[in-house]
Amino acid sequence: MIRAVIFDFNGVIVDDEQVHFELFRDVLAQEGVSLTERAYHERFLGYDDRGCFEAALAEAGQSFDRPRIDDLIARKAERYVIVAENGLRFFPGARQSLTALADRWPLAICSGALRAEIEFALKRLECRDRVSAVVSAEDTTRCKPDPQGYLLTLDALRSLPGAALGDLLAPNCLVIEDSLAGVASAKSAGMWAVGVAHTYQPDELKTAGADAVLTGLGPLSTSWVERHFGPLRSAAHE
Repeated sequence: MIRAVIFDFNGVIVDDEQVHFELFRDVLAQEGVSLTERAYHERFLGYDDRGCFEAALAEAGQSFDRPRIDDLIARKAERYVIVAENGLRFFPGARQSLTALADRWPLAICSGALRAEIEFALKRLECRDRVSAVVSAEDTTRCKPDPQGYLLTLDALRSLPGAALGDLLAPNCLVIEDSLAGVASAKSAGMWAVGVAHTYQPDELKTAGADAVLTGLGPLSTSWVERHFGPLRSAAHE
């Protein structure tokens, strides 16, 4: 059965996918690279900052090294802080879902966002104490759809002091995702995945492998999880 819940961040809790696109577009424009919203949505959404910058530069035929990518990430992060301090938008039901599920299961965040961005937003949402583990862009070397982030999150949950999760298995984890790459990442890690149709259409999320799809976070409660991912269905998955 479900013993832990893992949330993606951007596009699930924080409504800032458009902000990230605009920052990627503006920083890349300074490098002579054009990024359209369609290209971002179809090819780069779900990547972490490093993955997006590397892929966009490679597609444009530009060479790069780690210092150049680090500089682009820093420039984007600096501008994100300004946007965040002026007010972040959270999806309806985000605080309620985090709070309700945290009362039943340990919660983790697995995101391609920078740790400082995640910490800042969780504090603004007054939910930092509800999240037991955070795996961010700094912790991974491969971005979604690679399963590395979710496997690292599994390790982090197993290591939580006093949580009795040392024997936690991937099929005991429920992932909440908004992107196709994120759903693919969770499924590759052997976890259950719920797609939230904030960014993609329900049929796209189902095609990507989502085990269930919600149009928003409103219905995401303890009872909903237990009804859709109870012991019988979990046993079948194993």
